[in-house]
Amino acid sequence: MSNTLFDEFSEATSKQWKQLIQYDLKGADYNETLVWKTDEGIHVKPFYHADEFEKLPEVSDTKATDWQICQAIYVANVEKSNLKAVNAIARGAESITFILPSEAIVIKDLLVNINLTKVTVYLECQFLSEAFVKHFDFIPSKENIHIYTDIIGNLAKTGNWFKNLKADHLEFEAIVKHTNSFSINLNLYQNAGANMVQQLAYGLAHANEYLNHFETVLSAEEKQSFKVIFNVSVGTNYFFEIAKLRALRDLWRALADAYHFNPECVIVVKPTKRNKTLYDYNTNMLRTTTECMSAILGGANTICNVPYDAIYHKDNEFSERIARNQMLVLKHESYLDKVNNPADGAYYIESLTDQLAEKSLALFKDIEATGGFLHQLKEGIIQKKIKESAAKEQSQFDKGELILLGTNKHPNADDKMKQELELYPFVKKNPVKTLIEPIIEKRLAEAVEQKRLDDE
Repeated sequence: MSNTLFDEFSEATSKQWKQLIQYDLKGADYNETLVWKTDEGIHVKPFYHADEFEKLPEVSDTKATDWQICQAIYVANVEKSNLKAVNAIARGAESITFILPSEAIVIKDLLVNINLTKVTVYLECQFLSEAFVKHFDFIPSKENIHIYTDIIGNLAKTGNWFKNLKADHLEFEAIVKHTNSFSINLNLYQNAGANMVQQLAYGLAHANEYLNHFETVLSAEEKQSFKVIFNVSVGTNYFFEIAKLRALRDLWRALADAYHFNPECVIVVKPTKRNKTLYDYNTNMLRTTTECMSAILGGANTICNVPYDAIYHKDNEFSERIARNQMLVLKHESYLDKVNNPADGAYYIESLTDQLAEKSLALFKDIEATGGFLHQLKEGIIQKKIKESAAKEQSQFDKGELILLGTNKHPNADDKMKQELELYPFVKKNPVKTLIEPIIEKRLAEAVEQKRLDDE
């Protein structure tokens, strides 16, 4: 056949489609009826067309075929944590995140029988220590070992530096020179209730503080080999979360180019805590599945799923295996590692990506024009904006406009959870003196769940 399938149909422009829709609306206003506006100020239209783009979207340089399944392990005991990691790798994990509470941990023992040429290891240190980082010198190739180093992220989360501003910056600079990388914790902003534009803008401004510091410290060669890791949380707004990750790469590339840094970044994704629920907890598995799908299609490098019972149960083999198996199904049975950049060319996603990037860049510029991220953090401006966004989202949840199935929609009155709690699932109140107001992570369902527990 020389004719293609659609040759017999004439092309229709977006204007013609809109005219036809307007006719079918029988006088109703097109914009008021069919175009809706998100909390981020993004307009979502009922259809998208190629002629709305001045040029075809560029092909992304991410590779969905390379995304890795990650398992997080809190290191309370080195030997047990090592065995757990080795077992997880044997069962399908391709990378491991070790959460380290103390610099007394012997890293050599923690990495026994882990093939660092095939397995990527992330180290989430709950401390700041140049001496600890130097322990890695025994490893011939450290290409697959990444250390999360983010002093501003710690300040934002706890309200305090690890030690003080000067000591933290000196230690941080020494660690970064040794590892040639740093990390940016965007998880905090999402889990505290920031909208997507805020998450991206704050992440960019957060990174800009570090780039300003290292602009004259690192050589041109070091800048080009530098690795920046973004830790990102994603929610269940499926297409928007795909676009958010794509916009993050575009924004980082623009910022890095301005400083002549390596424009490529590593994005490590976790499902959000904010929409997870105590009651009807099995729905958490549905939420994390779609969130992981968004991460894959959005171009994440590594995805660390969250067990469905993580908010109220201690670590346990069953829920961790389920979380890992969700990822294995997405990779090996749903074949979400077979096509690179599957979201490329989808006009809706491309439009969302452009709008998120544009609005985030405008907010980033405003932050820089008024003193920068650290200044706004110390003045409480960032905290205030996040609380305003969180309050708006909380109001939508309370009114039933934002639905969490099993919690504010179709709750099971017979569901009892009081005897199941191994962890305290709500915001912990432990008043301490802080340098600045910390950014507090909080789930949407907390107030509802506390009342239900009281009524059991």
